[in-house]
Amino acid sequence: MREPAFIKQNADRWKHFEGLMQGNNRHKTTPDEKADLFIQLTDDLSYAKTFYPKSRITTYLNGLTANVHRAIYKNKREETNRFWQFWAYELPEIMYQCRKQLLYSLLITLISVSLGVLSSSYDPTFPNLILGDNYINMTTENIERGDPMGVYKDPNAEAMFLAITFNNIRVSFFAFVSGVFLSIGTVYLLFSNGVMLGAFQYFFYERGLFLTSFLTIWIHGTLEISAIVIAGCAGLVMGNSILFPGTYSRSDSFLMGARKGLKIAIGLVPIFITAGFLESYLTRHTEMDIVSKASIIIISALFIITYFVVYPMVLHRKQIA
Repeated sequence: MREPAFIKQNADRWKHFEGLMQGNNRHKTTPDEKADLFIQLTDDLSYAKTFYPKSRITTYLNGLTANVHRAIYKNKREETNRFWQFWAYELPEIMYQCRKQLLYSLLITLISVSLGVLSSSYDPTFPNLILGDNYINMTTENIERGDPMGVYKDPNAEAMFLAITFNNIRVSFFAFVSGVFLSIGTVYLLFSNGVMLGAFQYFFYERGLFLTSFLTIWIHGTLEISAIVIAGCAGLVMGNSILFPGTYSRSDSFLMGARKGLKIAIGLVPIFITAGFLESYLTRHTEMDIVSKASIIIISALFIITYFVVYPMVLHRKQIA
């Protein structure tokens, strides 16, 4: 790459780094952010030293890298408000940076749900193939008894809560870790879960129970399915960091992508715990009025959209203003 092209490609990022180090940004730089800056700058400095050893840009990057290094090591004391920083700034910033991967994860899920619905409409045995004969037979018996949502009425709510929460967190981290297989593993998990969801929902639609199932299942499903989509985003972030390293070495790009993806996955744990609580303690109350059910679903959806989509955009605009 010619030197002018190298400068043009990275100049805005270097200026952003300078602003962060000088405190011109409203958001205080966290230790992890400083570490990321140091990795990125050392990579740029190494590139400049290799191809433009006597250039002024090499001297400039050397000085900027030294400033970042001093900012990291001058004070190793952990910030007392680290917990607040993560939820208020760090995770939303990561979600803004990964907004494209979030969109891809959502599109994969929606397409696979549509395929699940379409396949079920053309083949009545498709839900049996996807959901299993045992589940279909049990649910059919519940419908005949007049309690189609009886599967959620396990008498041991505490054990149900622990099992569901553990399983959801496991699926979330599996969706993230699967991204190491060049994103293919994450795409497969999103696809299989989406097809299952489509077949599941169509099964009740075909029996005239769509509204009943929707207002019951999505009490917990709004948070649960949204979190799986976001976990898919985490997996795509890590996988794409291997496929598309940009100006970084593949190993450095992977480390940065894995760090971002892991933070997203960790941020989903409280959501899965809440979804598990709703499924174990509220979804079972099928006698609940429609307004209450709809309110829980709407509030859950608004929270996901606000915290993971809208707030990151607002925060980013404030920082660059």
